[in-house]
Amino acid sequence: MTAPRVLVLDDDPPPRLDRLEGRAEVLISDAPSLATRLPEADVLLVWDFLSDAVRHAWPGPGPRPTWVHTASAGVDRLLFPELLESDTVITNARGVFDRPIAEYVAGLVLALAKDFRGTWAAQDQHRWVHRETAKVYGSNALVVGSGPIGRRIGALLQTLGVTVELVGRRARERDPAFGRVHAADSLPELLPEADWVICAAPLTPQTTGMFDAGTLALMRPTAHLINIGRGAHVVVDDLAEALRAGRIAGAALDVLPEEPPARDSPLWDVPNLMLSPHMSGDTFGWRDDLAHQFLDNFDRWHAGRPLLNVVDKRLGYVPGEET
Repeated sequence: MTAPRVLVLDDDPPPRLDRLEGRAEVLISDAPSLATRLPEADVLLVWDFLSDAVRHAWPGPGPRPTWVHTASAGVDRLLFPELLESDTVITNARGVFDRPIAEYVAGLVLALAKDFRGTWAAQDQHRWVHRETAKVYGSNALVVGSGPIGRRIGALLQTLGVTVELVGRRARERDPAFGRVHAADSLPELLPEADWVICAAPLTPQTTGMFDAGTLALMRPTAHLINIGRGAHVVVDDLAEALRAGRIAGAALDVLPEEPPARDSPLWDVPNLMLSPHMSGDTFGWRDDLAHQFLDNFDRWHAGRPLLNVVDKRLGYVPGEET
């Protein structure tokens, strides 16, 4: 029996796939050679999950991978018509990033409330500047995205004494952790009550550009926006204008529509805006965690068992990962 071929769209460093030795043939491809390698692969591991190479290289009629796994929670780079219309199964890295991202968001909330940035700036200037800062306990957070990441963020904020309202694609009553989940169309009534607005939604046509001038105008002048979802959730020009005008207190973006921003981008100098390079889920050892998750799913695939984290290609996320 011919060993299955696993094609890895690679970045640096490559994943550790030692468990496949003797069970599969592992092929490594960069973006330029991907188109010629795809027809010979049974499985495609999109390790370089920030690449658009799969979209450009996906083969027409004929041989193609039966399973594509992306080492990311988001799958929007794979949602192009040719792959959507094929019978190829897509899986994602759901579960690997939940806790690290929640910790990152909690860290941002604390840093923004306690003005750590101002403290470090004063220290750099050798200035002793006493001031008062905001309470986190008793504040209100609105988490947009009721999937595993959004729920983990909400749960961790609750331990800090934050009241959390969770928004999903549809309303659900009697949620065991949050009391209820609000529908997305409830945002206009929820935003004016939130001190922290945290976007953790998947990218869909409904969530693209959801934080624009109109949405931002509903937020409190003392509120902060944190986006760890997708860059396209926020209309960054509208956010920059809101921050310059002081209509909201601040924002932190770990994802941007264009990554990295150009060196001369005006975003670098927007007041009260913190930019981080898409790192909220990246803790020491995260690449090993991703590799182990793929290998566990490969064991299931090789044994003919159902795969985990199968993406509903119509919805653009794993069922249960609500928006």
